[in-house]
Amino acid sequence: MRLVLSATLTIAASVFVISEAAAQAQMTPPSTAGTKPKQVTTVPIRPALQKPEDTAKAMSQAERLALQSDLAWVGQYNGAITGDVSERMVNAIKEFQKSRGAKPTGVLNPQERGLLTDTARKKQESVGWKVAIDPGTGVRLGIPTKLVPQQASDANGTKWTSPTGTIQIQLARRKEANPTTAKLAEREKKEPGRNIDYTVVKPEFFVLSGRQGLKKFYMRGTFKGDEVRILTIMYDQATENIVEPVVIAMSSAFNAFPVAAQTAGPPPRKSVEYGTGVVVGDDGAILADRQITDGCLAVAIAGFGNADRVAADKEHDLALLRIYGARGLKALNLANAATKMALDVTGIADPQNQGGGRAVTSVKASVSQLGGGSDIALTAAPALGFSGAPAQDGDGKFAGIALLKPVQVAGPTNGIPAAQAVLVTADTVRDFLKANGINAAGGSTDAKASVVRVICVRK
Repeated sequence: MRLVLSATLTIAASVFVISEAAAQAQMTPPSTAGTKPKQVTTVPIRPALQKPEDTAKAMSQAERLALQSDLAWVGQYNGAITGDVSERMVNAIKEFQKSRGAKPTGVLNPQERGLLTDTARKKQESVGWKVAIDPGTGVRLGIPTKLVPQQASDANGTKWTSPTGTIQIQLARRKEANPTTAKLAEREKKEPGRNIDYTVVKPEFFVLSGRQGLKKFYMRGTFKGDEVRILTIMYDQATENIVEPVVIAMSSAFNAFPVAAQTAGPPPRKSVEYGTGVVVGDDGAILADRQITDGCLAVAIAGFGNADRVAADKEHDLALLRIYGARGLKALNLANAATKMALDVTGIADPQNQGGGRAVTSVKASVSQLGGGSDIALTAAPALGFSGAPAQDGDGKFAGIALLKPVQVAGPTNGIPAAQAVLVTADTVRDFLKANGINAAGGSTDAKASVVRVICVRK
């Protein structure tokens, strides 16, 4: 493909040079006798193509963590979930694209990213994935609760097992004088019946994997002072396809000594954050995500200038913005209630997200119910930047507003979570607007003409 592109660009450049030379010849007087024509050397200019790694580097750390976590859950990524850009991560994206019959570009468009998120979520739900704090040790770890429903704890740690014992998870704790990861790893290697086929020893942790009897095992351990904590996962080879993605997630979620900042408090917001707003009044009223517009030095609507936040609903995370003096705004009709569960979510992706850009796009999503006053889960989650986007059914009837909410990923989130989607129902949206004097019955059903990009600038 690159050779074809290069040849095409070279031919195009050559045609341009020939045409330009011919035009110059018509404008230049004939040369005098004996004068040699000047030789013109041309070098075709090849535009630099952005690499998938560059696209990934432009994403936030939280977005890369979520991406690696999702790729691990679908079985395409088998590295540590760190949020670092790597060839392994790009190759995993390409493998996911190929598995869906798509072109392996290494960059996910919004539809592919939504599909990846939805697939990973279903994998997590199938094993009962839960990130929690072990009460006996304070360790933060992820547990596949449906695979290992039986739990027992004592002074030495906690153990989770499957009903038949084919899967076992052991969180062990002990005190040891002057431990080092090298000493801990060597001691574990000498346990009877263990055959080690993989070893990593770092100053802050060690990893061992191999076989023990008829089971495969994975072990990760660390220490702080004289306190040693080791996570061991053992599973029958027959369960390998189910357990191995969970092993990657558990290893990355394991935090033996979490500090308070990692276990409590709201996640930090980005210095510049993008969302979607929907015009709900021709006079400049815009509905948006409250969280995206929190703590902003300035809120801007792309193409229209600064906006004021005039009202907010903390319970449902809705915000009402207003811009002044704008013309050509097209309000969306929010009065007609949707009746179908399959929805189109219309928004603008974050420009730093995989597949992000300036264009207004629609992605497919669905809900299990409609109506009522409670927020409901929306799958698949649209790309970052879509938070605040309107959702409609196939007849153009309004279903609600899509918001992206933080969730735990299988990785060292450093307090920055990934996102899942909820739908703030149409009834809730209409009640909020009515309380602020906005008539939701006006306007058209063309969502693409009514959405705008919301930009929050913080410190």
